[in-house]
Amino acid sequence: MTDQAVDTDDARLPAHPPSEDHFLGRTRELKGLRADIERAGLDTLSGRKPPRARVLLIAGRPGSGRTALAGELARQVAERYPDGVLRARLGEPDGTPVPVARTARELLAALDVPAPAGAAEEELTEVLRTALAGRRALLLLDDAAGAEQVDALLPDAPDCLVVAVAGGPLTGIADVRPCTLGGLDAKSAVELLTRYTGSVRITVDPRSAESLAEACEGQPAALALAGGWLASRPQAAVSDLAKRLHTDTGDAPEGTPLARVFRLVHDQLPGRAARVLRLLCLAPAGLADPHTASALAGCSVDTAGAVLEEFAAVGLLRAVDSPLPQYAVPGCLHPLMRARAESQERPGELQLARARMLERNVRLLQSCRLITETDSPQARERLREMPPALRFPTPRAAAEWLRVRRPALLAATRAAVADGELDTLARRLMSQLVRAMAAHFGAQAAAPDLYEIHGLVLDVAERRGLHRERAAALLNLGDVDAQTGRTRDALTRYRAALDAGREANDPYATGRAMESVGGAHQELGDFDRAADWFGRALAERLARGERAEAARLYGRTGTAHTYAGRYGEALRNWRAAAAGYRKDGDVAAHARALSEVARVQEYAGRPEESLHTCREAVEWARRAQDTRLQAALQLRLADTLDRLGDPAAAHLHRSAAERMLGNGPQEDDMLPERGDDACEIRTAASED
Repeated sequence: MTDQAVDTDDARLPAHPPSEDHFLGRTRELKGLRADIERAGLDTLSGRKPPRARVLLIAGRPGSGRTALAGELARQVAERYPDGVLRARLGEPDGTPVPVARTARELLAALDVPAPAGAAEEELTEVLRTALAGRRALLLLDDAAGAEQVDALLPDAPDCLVVAVAGGPLTGIADVRPCTLGGLDAKSAVELLTRYTGSVRITVDPRSAESLAEACEGQPAALALAGGWLASRPQAAVSDLAKRLHTDTGDAPEGTPLARVFRLVHDQLPGRAARVLRLLCLAPAGLADPHTASALAGCSVDTAGAVLEEFAAVGLLRAVDSPLPQYAVPGCLHPLMRARAESQERPGELQLARARMLERNVRLLQSCRLITETDSPQARERLREMPPALRFPTPRAAAEWLRVRRPALLAATRAAVADGELDTLARRLMSQLVRAMAAHFGAQAAAPDLYEIHGLVLDVAERRGLHRERAAALLNLGDVDAQTGRTRDALTRYRAALDAGREANDPYATGRAMESVGGAHQELGDFDRAADWFGRALAERLARGERAEAARLYGRTGTAHTYAGRYGEALRNWRAAAAGYRKDGDVAAHARALSEVARVQEYAGRPEESLHTCREAVEWARRAQDTRLQAALQLRLADTLDRLGDPAAAHLHRSAAERMLGNGPQEDDMLPERGDDACEIRTAASED
């Protein structure tokens, strides 16, 4: 990709946005909202305790300053809510409602409350209500598309406050207190212009400033753009801009004040800068950083960063409070940018811009992951081959970038899958995102995000008929379902993965699915079926000569038989497992298998044989230099000797275990079941 310089010399944009030390206007609205907080609700008037949080509604069209008013209200009353202010956006920049489950998960993360990966909306909202019970918190729910979104998130906590921002009424929510916004009063509107232009130009021509505020209908977004345009053109008269806006009425929706000012600002930007602005409608989640703008427009990262900063100075973007340069596309401007892009860019050019952005994210994620592989010469060599702009100085910097850009990366993944035309890039992006998250956050911490990504992988695989990737996605989803207690759901996914693995003729996926089906049956208490499925998976491994995996499956089969009380079958399988590990040279695994043989012998009522086998296992554990296992086996020997009526010998073995570990974990903690071990398979093409 060649870097093209974006000419911004003629834009004459201010270097820094105007100061915003205090909130402008809306005094009456703020007073009314604060009074509504204190006002008794319908439940209180009827003598009942309010069952849910108080809901305030700030309604107004995009660009009316509704979000800013909600933020100012939250700032003023924050001290009343010691458990914090929680913010969530309920709408995408393009107007698409955000799923309630995703919003609930983000709110739970803000509360530091773990949410089960893959949980349904009802479960997540119930966890959220439980987490907020007894708290005094303020929820600011911005850009609500309807009452259903807000109602699902309302806490059953009368001491909480919910401030919802929407375009209209929230019909269906009881006792909601609405505040409908119009334009700013004339004084505040002129003061907002003054913040951008300086006081001199307004003082010398106050009537033109008032006329300009009238042309903008007092809408803060339109006023900010008009002020920014004037600030970037010191020689332009306020009266000229006011006349232009009064005469240029246009057609709806282009006839709105915001649309007219935006058209003026866009059309007078240099061509390449205007193109950057138009293409920002493609920024995922409405979040743009220098890399995103660079990829979309095909310019250098430094140039893109300078353009974004200049756009923020004139109100075209909003700087995000972040350790890295990041900007938000205002929701009121997004449809205007998109309309300009669709009218002035060919569909193929828009698709190419999307592809460049996805490819840039893929390469950044590769770099983000590779820097964690400090012991790999291949990883270091690949990093050196990357352009300097794509490299991270330290693993910590890479992790910080991944954390900050996580919402945008997930949004880019969803958009790429929904697009359907860039599936190859989407698959590469998902593969790299999974690997980067696992490397920096760990699979357990990133499980909720990984579950969503695996679901998107499944969508692409089913659409494209990619049976191997479908099997991988189903297995990964099934694993998370199983870990979070949704065992029957996991069983359904494992069976579907088995079918997909067979269609792909993939022996690894097939064997893995068989074993997972067996594990699910074992978890459900159906030990006969569990042993049967483990046996099928074992036959596959034996046919391919995979001795270590076969030994492990002998152990899982033995465990299922043990649970079913078939001790003879259990002993045969565990002895086969021990023999397999010994042939494979895995001394520690051989010792553990022998310890399981001793356990089954004890269950079967053969304590002398158990004692002999346990001593043999101790010797193998000593050879493996596994102190924890030796201590656990010493404790098992002590228990067996107690049952055989030899307390003195039992005391000696317990003393030996204490010398090894002191007051460490109990035996069962040191002898974990090995049956749940499963190798991860990739969800997409392994190609970087």
